Amino acid sequence: MRSFLGRSAVVALTLAVWFVSAAKPACSAPARIKELVEVQGVRDNMLYGYGLVVGLPQTGDSERVFFTSQSISGMLGRLGIRIDPKDVRTRNVAAVMVTAKLPTYTRTGARITVQVGSMGNAMSLAGGVLLVTPLTGPDGQVYALAQGPVQVGGFNISAAGSRIQKNAPTSGSIPGGAIVERSVTPALGDTLVLSLQQPDFTTASRIAEIINTTLGAGAAKPLDPASVEIKVPEAMKGNPIAVLTQIEALEVDADQRARVVISERTGTVVAGDRVRIRPVAIAHGGLSIAVSQTPFVSQPGAFSPNGRTVAGRVASVEAKEKVAPMVSLPATASVDDLVKALNTLGVTPLDLVSIFQALKAQGALDADLEVL
Repeated sequence: MRSFLGRSAVVALTLAVWFVSAAKPACSAPARIKELVEVQGVRDNMLYGYGLVVGLPQTGDSERVFFTSQSISGMLGRLGIRIDPKDVRTRNVAAVMVTAKLPTYTRTGARITVQVGSMGNAMSLAGGVLLVTPLTGPDGQVYALAQGPVQVGGFNISAAGSRIQKNAPTSGSIPGGAIVERSVTPALGDTLVLSLQQPDFTTASRIAEIINTTLGAGAAKPLDPASVEIKVPEAMKGNPIAVLTQIEALEVDADQRARVVISERTGTVVAGDRVRIRPVAIAHGGLSIAVSQTPFVSQPGAFSPNGRTVAGRVASVEAKEKVAPMVSLPATASVDDLVKALNTLGVTPLDLVSIFQALKAQGALDADLEVL
């Protein structure tokens, strides 16, 4: 048996692509305010409901899921059919939770997509049909009604003790499966608040400055790093939509803190051109360990009265350490300098994760380190 501390060719290719991208820092380009902010009060509204999916080919909930049996009994009772929940014996029905997002200003009669997920021990929702399900909001009001065939992007097949499964067949969606019964239309007044998706003092100040240049002095002011308040000018009173139309198209040089995002699970490392490295020396070496076993047979001596043949194994361990040079980085080194240095050391993305963590712990990385 052999065990090596190595990396695959795919990971090495990922590192090469990352080197090319980081070696050419992208120049910051202005972005529209529309992509940087959200208007306070204009957002999606979460809806949810409990329903039944019928028509499943013996892949629904078993009789051990008692709330499914109760739901079937209650549904049939509303149709005039009385049956005890304990007498329900069917695998063609599954209890599900139905969720949806209701965008603001969606009018009555519009259709929205719903997501369906199993609550019991159903094996698959493929081929099932969701019965009419009221979708309510946090306030308990019904905002939409969902119904329709469930589309599942997976399968679960079993036979003779073997099973093959792809993706999650116990959840799916119904495109346009809900009809909006109640719309959400927040009133926009003469004072608007823009919420920044990435709070930043500099970005908030720049947004307020360019809005004042367009609408007039004093029209906007930053309240904090996450919000900018806008007062509708007198000439546009009662027409906040026209104000937002002008503001959304304005472009701003958005600023943000230097950040390095790494994923230990995949070995992905993403760093911006604002990341700086303080004076530091980096040494990186690889350790390769090989463990092997050699079988042997021990024979007893000639004419030995109590001797017997014994089989065994001899294990040997060999360790090799790759010697790598130490690289020194000067002050205010950029990601480009770091990439060239690490390329010289021949590191892989997974090694790069550990190196960045060590740089942050040593205090040589002038950036926020975010581990996914």
